[in-house]
Amino acid sequence: MSRIHLFEIEDQKWFPTFLRNYMTDFLQFLSNKTKLYQPVIPVIEKGLEASKNNQIIDLASGGGGGLLWLNTELLKTKPDLKILLTDYYPNKKAFRYTQKQAENFEFVAEPVDARNVPENFKGLRTQFLSFHHFETDDAKQILQNAVNTKSNIAIFEAQERSFLSIMVMLLSPISVLLVTPFIKPFSFGRIIFTYLIPIVPICVLWDGVVSSLRTYSVEEMKELVKGLENQDAFNWEINKVKGKSGYVIYLLATLK
Repeated sequence: MSRIHLFEIEDQKWFPTFLRNYMTDFLQFLSNKTKLYQPVIPVIEKGLEASKNNQIIDLASGGGGGLLWLNTELLKTKPDLKILLTDYYPNKKAFRYTQKQAENFEFVAEPVDARNVPENFKGLRTQFLSFHHFETDDAKQILQNAVNTKSNIAIFEAQERSFLSIMVMLLSPISVLLVTPFIKPFSFGRIIFTYLIPIVPICVLWDGVVSSLRTYSVEEMKELVKGLENQDAFNWEINKVKGKSGYVIYLLATLK
């Protein structure tokens, strides 16, 4: 199946911020409850060791809450870990909530472009479930910026461009309806736009299917790397690992 870069609703500038936040809150709640990132913990630990730094610079964080379970696991071996949340559309309310749950989280309140990260942000750059949002040239720019600033980077995608992945996404509105009452912080608006005016489940359905169609395969990620300048200065590990709810595709780039 060829990669198809259709539009995702949450990427659109006209899309109301509060609805975008409801969508990212759902994704992060699900990430924590399903322990979505469990199979990539060794990859993250490897990236942190290579970075010789105790900080994760998370790009395109959404609300950031999806890292809460992962954080508790990483703290077992990295007790001094710090996580900095950033996004082009920062969900400051969700960032603050995440920070209250774990005091080693910090966030940037201003927009941060993953294609041009400030050089003073030192640590292992990460992207969870967000790399597929970027078209080929922008995806290359993210990687090139990491190379140019000698920054290690780890990218994770928990869906594939496959029939099975698309079928799972088609069932996502049911998940939204089931878990919405348990998402914190509680919001009457979330209830209204999930059950009375079902914009959130409809948008999650569309964006979920499109996410699968947009996802870069392992081979396509390798092709992105081939087009980078000075890419030989890094070790590149691109593969996928099996988790409880499917495969996680990952890219890990560490400075030689």
